Amino acid sequence: MHSIKLVKQKLLVQIEVDPNPREVLKSVELKKLYSEIANLPPKQRGPYGKSINELKLSLESAVAEREAAMEDMSVEPIDVTAPFDVNSSLSDLLPTENGSQHPLTRELENVIDIFTRMGFDAIESRQIDDDEHMFSMLNFPENHPARDGFDTFRTEEGFIPPAHTSTMQNRILRAGKARLESGGNIAAVSCGRVFRNEDIDATHEHTFHQYEGVFVSDSATLGQMLGTLRSFFETYYGQKLKIKTQPAYFPFVEPGLEFAIERPAALGGKDGQWLEMLGCGMIHPNVLRAADIDPEKYRGFAWGGGIERLVMLKYGIEDIRHFESGKLAFLRKFA
Repeated sequence: MHSIKLVKQKLLVQIEVDPNPREVLKSVELKKLYSEIANLPPKQRGPYGKSINELKLSLESAVAEREAAMEDMSVEPIDVTAPFDVNSSLSDLLPTENGSQHPLTRELENVIDIFTRMGFDAIESRQIDDDEHMFSMLNFPENHPARDGFDTFRTEEGFIPPAHTSTMQNRILRAGKARLESGGNIAAVSCGRVFRNEDIDATHEHTFHQYEGVFVSDSATLGQMLGTLRSFFETYYGQKLKIKTQPAYFPFVEPGLEFAIERPAALGGKDGQWLEMLGCGMIHPNVLRAADIDPEKYRGFAWGGGIERLVMLKYGIEDIRHFESGKLAFLRKFA
């Protein structure tokens, strides 16, 4: 039943963004649900089949509503730059309804909830920072291309809208140093909005959200990191997952890895479909030294990934631009 709910959420979103919403009723996901009936025990087939039929009826209703909305082009456009009295004649046509959480806000809270239950402190990332915390404290060389204006935004005063939540790493390490030296550990996850000088398309945005974890102790290992990440993704997607890694370069970790999961079956995945979800690795000794932590005595691991990537996979959203579009038709599907 859990997979039916996820398929419903995914297809409802597709209906709102597909120029031919009726095609969604022929989707592979829906056909796959019907094919699974034969694999169930006889007593479960009736209730499961009934749930699928109810899903199809709700999808047909959503398609009809979308088609009607597409045909209704009679509403006069509103000049949003004009004083309100200019549009007063249209007041009866203006939608009035209660708001709801943005899907990114809701899923960000879900991510934070999972990590805090694992023992991590939650810290909000900054939306403006300096070159020192953005690069120098993270072992970026002076000539690293990320420092160039073609990749990173800068204000006229030289401040930087962070391109990654790693900008909080030095602050987290310094704040937790006393706890570390008294026999505890540093465990924190920072989340927030980040900014990149990107060409925008279906998979790239100049503004998006990241979550970043940091853990330091006197005995942290790569195995602990992989176990932590696997536990997170299995909890977030609600099923057991296979994982794999491959070497990657990031200035602030050594060794550095790209972490991938096998596409969840409940979300339409098949064996052998791998998705790279984030970068991670053991914290570079230079990063620990920059926070006055002795790398000969302590070691840690860190990771960073995008919230949008999590949500797009979970709900089958094909275009990252929907999140920042302000389209009510898209947002209502998460209300």
